[in-house]
This record gives sequence, structure tokens and C-alpha cells, in this order.
Amino acid sequence: MPLKFVRNDITKMNVDAIVNAANTKLQMGGGVCGAIFEAAGARLLQVECNQIGGCEVGDAVITKGYQLPAKYVIHAVGPIWQGGGNNEEALLKSCYSSAMTLAVEHGLSSIAFPLISSGIYGYPKDEALRVAVTAISEFLMKHELEVYLVMFDKKAFVLSQKLVASIDQYIDDHYVDERMVSERHRGLEHYEVEELESANRPSARVSRDMSLDERLSRLDESFSAMLLRLIDEKGMTDVEAYKRANIDRRLFSKIRSNPDYNPSKATAIAFAIALGLNLRETRELLGKAGYTLSRSSRFDLIVAYFIELEVYDIFKINEVLFAYDQSLLGA
Repeated sequence: MPLKFVRNDITKMNVDAIVNAANTKLQMGGGVCGAIFEAAGARLLQVECNQIGGCEVGDAVITKGYQLPAKYVIHAVGPIWQGGGNNEEALLKSCYSSAMTLAVEHGLSSIAFPLISSGIYGYPKDEALRVAVTAISEFLMKHELEVYLVMFDKKAFVLSQKLVASIDQYIDDHYVDERMVSERHRGLEHYEVEELESANRPSARVSRDMSLDERLSRLDESFSAMLLRLIDEKGMTDVEAYKRANIDRRLFSKIRSNPDYNPSKATAIAFAIALGLNLRETRELLGKAGYTLSRSSRFDLIVAYFIELEVYDIFKINEVLFAYDQSLLGA
């Protein structure tokens, strides 16, 4: 199941378990920890935490959710930032994997995390985010779990200034207003014009004199057929493909079982990223579902930016899309 970035109050997440950024004594604290205790019913939750007694840094324990929408609270103890030389990264990564392991062991299907250690524990937010995404994505390659990374507000989500500047420059260089599209088309390089026209022209096998029934009988390869063919050609398993695409197994089953399945654009692009397709190949796959990459869409330009750089980490791309208030890739 996929990783999703959301901007929300974690205490309001309707999932099987939410994660509390806890302290080693499992006592009610401030920030996210205090908010979770209050929403759950501080007295009830504290009694159960006292019965457990404590939790080591990098580990996690589980309690009931009480008055929360979530059935359970998983308390994960993150490291205090001390400059990065005291095993902080390994301990923080262990927090996420320990919490997700508990969720799987208890038969849970969904879990929501805050950005652990990034508050009063002082872990730099960009580094905390990188560790979180790495730990979660590695876990999801081996397990089925729906994971949410919850940010209370946009200030909690930080991209490096170098990356922001690079993406902004790419958007400025490539953005085309819709009213300029036809004029821009006249000025395209030959290979770009050919690419646009080949994506939109009817199949060469279809003539003007053919009836509608004859045309429909000569449909090109469907999205589903092309996707399954590419997965085989890339030497991937189905599981590897849908996990790299941040796609739910159930959705992939629908695509595989229905030759005429028409995915959302985000799903189609997610598979292009998972398969490591270049821009031409991506447009071809999108075309099978009736989509394209537009130079008048910030979403499309951000996707194209990463494809041109041959960066096919869907979670990294989703980090950037989230920061730019765009739709995310995957299910």
C-alpha cells in the first residue's frame, strides 16, 4: 500500500493507528504528544502508558486509542538531535520501522506518523523528512501497509533551497500559458513537433473512409496492455512495479484484470516513474490513457523535471509535489 503526505491534525486521522512522538518515560508531554493525550483522554491513556513503564529511544510500544478516531496509538521514541554524530539517524529510522512492525504484527492496515523528533527534540526538518521517507519506503517494499506522513502546517515541510531554486527555474524556463500553446507549437524544434503530432494523430492503419465500427475494431494497444508489457520488458515483477509506483495492490489487480481499465493521470505517471521511462516513453504510456504532459501545468513540469534528471524515486517526487501544493503520484 502507498505512502501519502497529508496536511492535517494527526489526532483527527481516521486510521488504525496514529504514532505519538513519545518520551522514554511515556509521560504526557507538549506538542504532538500533548495533543494526542488530550484527544485520546489523558487520564486513560496515561494509565496504560504507566503500566507499560517506558520505551527505549528508537523503539515503539502500542496502546489503545481510547477517544481518538484511531483504534491504537503507537508511541515511538525519537532521538534528541546532538549534531548528527550520535547515531541519531539510525535511531530515528528505527522509530519508524519499529512502529510499522508493531502495526503489521497487530494486523493493522493503516498508520499515520508525525515528523518524529523534528519538534522540541531539534532534529532538522529536512533531514527528519529524508529519514522518514527512506525508512517508510524501505518497509513498504516488503510489507502491505497504508502509511500517512502528517504535517500540521506547511512550515513543517522543508525542501532544500537549492532544490527549490532548481525546480522554480525549470518551471520558469518551460512554463507556457495556454493561450501561447499554438504559437509555441510553431516554434518547437522538429523532434518536439513530431512527438506532439505522433501522440495525437490517429493510427496509420485507420483511413478516412473507414466506418466507426471499423475504426473501433482497430484500436491501438490499451494502457493496461502496454503497462503489463513494459513490466515484463523491464524484468520486473508485478509486486515490484506497483510498490515502486506507490500503488495499492487492489488497484493494480483491477488494472491487470481489466484490459480497458482507464487510470487517473497520477496513477499513469506513477507507473511511468516506477518503470524508469524517459519523457517520450512517458508520453506514450500516458497517451494510452488519454493524457499528456502539458507545459501549462506546474504538476506536469515538476514531473518532467525529475524524469529529465532520471530521478525515479516516487517518494522524493511526491515530497516536492506536496511542497508545491500539487496532487501526489500513486493511489
